[in-house]
Amino acid sequence: MFLDMKSGPNAKVFFVSIALTSLLGCGMADAKGAGELPSAGTSTSLAAADQAEKISSEIRDVFGIKGKTSVTGPGVSECGKDPDKYFQIFHPWSFSPESPEKLGAVMERLKEELPKHGWKAVEYGPDGSKNKNVRLIADNDEKRHSVKIWHYAKRNPPKLGLMVVSGCYQVPDGEKVYRF
Repeated sequence: MFLDMKSGPNAKVFFVSIALTSLLGCGMADAKGAGELPSAGTSTSLAAADQAEKISSEIRDVFGIKGKTSVTGPGVSECGKDPDKYFQIFHPWSFSPESPEKLGAVMERLKEELPKHGWKAVEYGPDGSKNKNVRLIADNDEKRHSVKIWHYAKRNPPKLGLMVVSGCYQVPDGEKVYRF
């Protein structure tokens, strides 16, 4: 079931678990063994959140149709290392098109166009739900981010749900992880 992105703490917990699953279930879980997130480099929480929003915007630019994007900000989660020094960014958002019948074409467009922007599609097709929502998972090794996109065709109104997640960042020396 798709949760409204603005539904509070339960949605945040849900999306954090999806963020971790997104990376662990994709090709980005490479570096030092299965289950360990790749390094995303060194950054403050705020700068990394800005980067996730920029990546989300770049993905939105590929849609090719008009619509409304939810206003949700990124969050910070742990990434399996010292939580005082390491963190992961997740950015959940949704897209409701002016013409819902065009969403299927948007998913095909994303599958074709994202690789031209450095993304590698690692999964595409119906998910395991009774609605068989179409899901696209893509990794960008250069940006050290992954995205999971769901096409909820049977929702009223139909929409896309997206989750952009980072690899594991380390804060610069002398800084601390700010959680939001």
